[in-house]
Amino acid sequence: MTTYRPARRASLVARLKLPAALSTLSQAAAWLDEHGCVPVVEHESARAAGLETRYATTARETLADDVDVVLVFGGDGTLLDVATAVMHSDGDAPLMGVNLGRLGFLTEVGKADMQSALDLLVTGRSHIETRAMLEGRVRRGEQTVDTRLALNDIVVTRSALSRMTEMTVQVDGAFVCDVKADGLIVATATGSTAYNLSAGGPIVHPTVDAFVITPIAPHTLTQRPIVLPATAAIVITPIIEPQSEVIATFDGQYGVPLAAGDVVEIRRAPRLLRLVHTSTRTHFDMLREKLKWGNG
Repeated sequence: MTTYRPARRASLVARLKLPAALSTLSQAAAWLDEHGCVPVVEHESARAAGLETRYATTARETLADDVDVVLVFGGDGTLLDVATAVMHSDGDAPLMGVNLGRLGFLTEVGKADMQSALDLLVTGRSHIETRAMLEGRVRRGEQTVDTRLALNDIVVTRSALSRMTEMTVQVDGAFVCDVKADGLIVATATGSTAYNLSAGGPIVHPTVDAFVITPIAPHTLTQRPIVLPATAAIVITPIIEPQSEVIATFDGQYGVPLAAGDVVEIRRAPRLLRLVHTSTRTHFDMLREKLKWGNG
């Protein structure tokens, strides 16, 4: 982690359908305004919170432009969604999540701790962590159907009414295995504590430069999760039978329906996401607190 400069201009964005997120955004904007940091509120968040005429606003696509930090009010899903928007933009401001959801593993700042976290931001006493993201590309013949980024995971999975899906997996051009399962998760170290963990995959410390491939409810017990270097180029080719529905999902936020012959190519995104760290809690503290890991 590296120490980050004092924040003098901050973007704010909230989960629109969560009143607590909107009210907390308003409180944070007022606090920042009083302490020498200019708040810039995302258009839809400003409208929902009634702040259109009080502060400057910005489009979602330019949240990270010309600011020192992007503040996200909601839960982990909100931060995942905003992280993708930031990584697709030209700006490179780090993100800090204020948790108004349930788990809050990525949005580590609680509402009760928000003011002290903001004080660390404006006085230059916060720290920056970098996280690798996945870039997934769906190819249909010579055509690229869609390209998306994911902080946690990219999952190739069947729909609720489909049977098990068969998939061929390649890494760096070499055949790895054929998988018959409900789906396949490719997770970053950050995402190892998300869907990957629920499916029986390993916990990977977020500073480890690695990806995890984990089958979901595999047909045989011999198909186990595998950890790969983050430089690996992963190609998943699902065998899609008539009447079957197979989807590639990105952080559980966006899905691309796949057709027979489609290929999902996954590699490390060219840019690193930056997250603000204001707490003294370690990753192991978070595991014990949020996931009850190691509690006897």
